[in-house]
Amino acid sequence: MSKAAIFLADGFETIEGLTVVDLCRRAGVDLVTVSVTDSKRVVTAHRIPLETDLTISELDFDSLDMIILPGGIPGTPNLEACDQLMQQLNAFYEAGRYISAICAAPRIFGKRGYLKGRKATCFPGVESFLEGADYTGSKLEVADHLITSRGMGTATEFALAIVERLEGADKAKEIASQVTFEGWK
Repeated sequence: MSKAAIFLADGFETIEGLTVVDLCRRAGVDLVTVSVTDSKRVVTAHRIPLETDLTISELDFDSLDMIILPGGIPGTPNLEACDQLMQQLNAFYEAGRYISAICAAPRIFGKRGYLKGRKATCFPGVESFLEGADYTGSKLEVADHLITSRGMGTATEFALAIVERLEGADKAKEIASQVTFEGWK
């Protein structure tokens, strides 16, 4: 069973975070929700309070197969302000381990130089932060060990791409069918 963590900061986009949690858990991914502060309580961009499984200080990063970042404002800047998360992103990137981001969060990858020479996408208006990327504006881009997606309206595609990388194409198709999502590969 694969293991992933989705990092939640105050102001994250609700649908982008919880769609990933839902579909990954349906697929059997051991997905943990992680607060980037010392409190498990996180409030979404639309003022929905949630309790995460862990705080970042409780997480064993070595046990993970993927790091997942939802977008949202101020969620994305709040993720970026977490030094421990940024250090771990660097380590995952350098080791060729999976990292993924949706909406405004791909800007973190761009600003850190991860997207140079790779296809990438993000929320319209954020593309100027995708330094060196081949910005496509597509719903979803998978480039090597990086996954980027456009925004809330593409959260299902994003989650299914994560499932496909972690549990295989057949499992992603199965989950897409279970939730009546048409148009997946």
